[in-house]
Amino acid sequence: MNIIDSVPSRHGAGILEILNDVIVTSTALYEYVPRTTESMVPWFEAKVKKDSPVVVAVDETDAVLGFATYGPFRSFPAYKYTVEHSVYVHRGHRGRGLGTALMQRLMARAVSQHYHTMIGVVDAGNAASVALHERLGFVRAGVVRQAGFKFGAWLDAAFYQIILPTPDSPVEG
Repeated sequence: MNIIDSVPSRHGAGILEILNDVIVTSTALYEYVPRTTESMVPWFEAKVKKDSPVVVAVDETDAVLGFATYGPFRSFPAYKYTVEHSVYVHRGHRGRGLGTALMQRLMARAVSQHYHTMIGVVDAGNAASVALHERLGFVRAGVVRQAGFKFGAWLDAAFYQIILPTPDSPVEG
């Protein structure tokens, strides 16, 4: 298994497969409708425009086993040192440390880009994701109760954050 920067033409279909499985089978993503291949084009374009990495775990055949990414937390200028991340692992490869490896790579990338805070918004009932974040040093920063409604139930969105050791000299503006 290798963790590399994604190449949309090689990894887009694998990322889409993982996203759509998560959408239709879990509360890890608060969406109802599977995404289309066409919808991934602007998704990747937005990642490139914002210099937001998409890292993938691939096997020896270049099949996507999982991916992680981040993007702006909010659009206001003072949030420029904060990113919100996502990490998803293919259902057949969960429980093998891929989520940890992907997040460690993503956290290193955030440090290299001089971000200070990473935020993960996790369904509070997703024990595996909560455990992953806590193992990595994220702390629960709060919960928005009944923030989502999926599969006939109200869902609580838990915010997990980690403070990174960068930037050395933050500036306003």
